[in-house]
Amino acid sequence: MQALLMCGSVPDPRDPLYSETRGGPKALLDVAGKPMAQWVLDALNGAGSVEGIIIIGLGPESGLATNKPVAYLPDHGGAVPNALAGVERALQQQPSTTHVLLTSCDVPAATSEMIEWRVAVGVESGADFDYLAIDRRVMEARYPGSRRTYTPLRGMQVCGGDINVAHVRLAANAPFVTRLAEARKSPLRMASLIGWNVLLLFLLRQLTIERGEQLVSRNLGISARVHLCPYAELGMDIDKPHQLEILRQDLAGARAATR
Repeated sequence: MQALLMCGSVPDPRDPLYSETRGGPKALLDVAGKPMAQWVLDALNGAGSVEGIIIIGLGPESGLATNKPVAYLPDHGGAVPNALAGVERALQQQPSTTHVLLTSCDVPAATSEMIEWRVAVGVESGADFDYLAIDRRVMEARYPGSRRTYTPLRGMQVCGGDINVAHVRLAANAPFVTRLAEARKSPLRMASLIGWNVLLLFLLRQLTIERGEQLVSRNLGISARVHLCPYAELGMDIDKPHQLEILRQDLAGARAATR
C-alpha cells in the first residue's frame, strides 16, 4: 500500500501553533530533536506493508529521509485537494492501486508496529473508507491532559484517529468529501451531513459504532468501517502547544530510554 503523508499545513497567525512555527511548515516542527514528520516517516519506513510514500506539501529540500520509493507533490490548498492529488499520483505510479493510507504528519508517536496493524485491519475490511476511533479511556490513560475532541456515543466517547485507509474511488465524489473534511472537528455537523437518522441517534446519545457504520454505508452509498483502535498514539495529533509539549516530553523520554 502507498502512504500519502500530508505535510501541507502552514499555521497562520490565528493558529494556536503559530508561536511555534512562525510561518514555517507544521510538519517541520522540532519534536525531541527531529522534525515532527520525520517521526512519522520513520514509522512508515519500518513498516513492510508500506510500498512507497508520497509526501504532499514539502519537497526534497525539507531534508526528510526515507528508505522507501518516494515522490513529492506541492501543497494543493487543503486536506482534500492534497489527498486527491496524492491519489492521482499513486495511480500514475501503480495503476492497480485500490487503497491508499492517508497519513497525518502530526502523530509523531506512531510506530512501525502500529502502522502494520493499521494497514492489516484496513486491508482485511476492504471498505471504501476505513476509519479509526479511539476510546476516551484509552486516550486519557496514555496521554492525561491531552484534551482531545470527543464524540459521545452510546456507552462511550471516542476521538478520531489520524491514519486511515481509503479506496481511490472516493476521489470521484470530491465535493462531498470536502464538506465532510471541513466538518471533521464538529461531530454535530458531521452527523447532519451524513444523514438525519445519524443526527437523531447522535443527539439522543444512542448512536453506536456498528449502527453508525450501517447508516453511513447506506446513506452515502459506500462501504464504511470504523475500528476501535488500541493505540492512543494514532490519534494523539498536535493541534495546540500543550499537545506539542506532551509529545516532546514523551518522545524525549522514549529516546533516552533506548540509549
